[in-house]
Amino acid sequence: MTDTVGSLDLVLTDDPDQQNEVFTVAFNSGDGDLFDRLYHADAISNLSGQPLTGQARVEAIKQMLAAKPSLSATLREVYTTGDTRLLIVDFELEAPGEDGTPVRMTGTCTDVMTRDANGRWFMAVDRPVIDEPAA
Repeated sequence: MTDTVGSLDLVLTDDPDQQNEVFTVAFNSGDGDLFDRLYHADAISNLSGQPLTGQARVEAIKQMLAAKPSLSATLREVYTTGDTRLLIVDFELEAPGEDGTPVRMTGTCTDVMTRDANGRWFMAVDRPVIDEPAA
């Protein structure tokens, strides 16, 4: 197993901008196993539209990324206390719809990361919320 995509090291540093870049590159790689390595084993994610953890979360991530969606993300706010960090991220996601045509979605993600005993950061809670379409 490698901790790189191209020349980008996937070990999350203390720099929130680097964390955002790593998550975006790993997501866009389409490799669900690689992307999942950025999460704690017991992390909660609602990338699938519902909160999932454990193997259900892993499988949902793999299935979603297998469709090769494209993500861009802009870090908006960061709050850190000790070994816990809250990140507010605006995102744009393009993914194949049910009929295969690209569907563009925008929204805001509320992410909670924690630092382990070895000083590595991992995603603990990943909560993207898609904007309501304009009427």
